[in-house]
Amino acid sequence: MPLLETNFELTRALRAYTAAVGSACGAGPESCTVDAGTPASAYIALDGRLPRYPDRDVALIWDERFGWAMAVETHSAEDLLVVAYLGHDLLARPAKVARFAANVLAGRPGLLEPPRLREAGAHDWLTDRLRPYVTELLKAS
Repeated sequence: MPLLETNFELTRALRAYTAAVGSACGAGPESCTVDAGTPASAYIALDGRLPRYPDRDVALIWDERFGWAMAVETHSAEDLLVVAYLGHDLLARPAKVARFAANVLAGRPGLLEPPRLREAGAHDWLTDRLRPYVTELLKAS
């Protein structure tokens, strides 16, 4: 399969998965972004604040190496500050990610060290695993 087509398929599948997670967290599709590069990644802006960072916006972030994490925005052009990782489930079900986010927002931390779940690349594997979310999204529309 040509690279452009492979990248399109991954982008579509990752968008569908991210939309499902965002929906489970109460965030609309406008709050979700994806990047099908290497490493593939996703970002979901959330409402709410963390007790330790009451003046900073929070987001769920995902990448193909570490899975889901909760992060806070910084006040400059620096990277997001990761405050907790979900753990050893790279493609956790949306409800599980939503529970993780709710727990962190309530002040219950997740893992503090990033789990190394896989190396970046092999996007065919990711696309195959995420394809059911595309089907669910198409059924819902």
